[in-house]
Amino acid sequence: MALYSLGTVTTGTGIAVAVWEIRSSSTDRARLLKIAHGRTAVPAATYIIRVGRPAAIGVTPTSPVTFIADDPADPAGTVQSALAWGTGPTDPLSYFVGHRQGTAGIFQQIWSFPRGLVIGVSSSIVLWSEAAASNPLDVFAQIDE
Repeated sequence: MALYSLGTVTTGTGIAVAVWEIRSSSTDRARLLKIAHGRTAVPAATYIIRVGRPAAIGVTPTSPVTFIADDPADPAGTVQSALAWGTGPTDPLSYFVGHRQGTAGIFQQIWSFPRGLVIGVSSSIVLWSEAAASNPLDVFAQIDE
């Protein structure tokens, strides 16, 4: 197994929606080791972001991006991320972790999973917004594939 990372900026700004999905391939599974998000110029309204397994994976992701090998000698990875879909992932039934921000300002949150959250074959993990995300998030994840 090898380490792969990816950082991007989210585009979703709704309530009760996936803002980022980390998707395994139809042949490989992966372990999510670390996921982080940050935001500047947070409005005073409450902002809630959570990490979980969607009840259903997103369908027809638009412009998915493949995670990048930390070591350039490792083979190309198969795990991808998605920011938009024909049909988005559904609400996770439960969450691993969550973060609530109720005041204006700058914030960041980093979650580490030392043994890794397994993303099964043809499955995903999502960053889920529970409150209106009026500004994009800077997001980052590292996986073992």
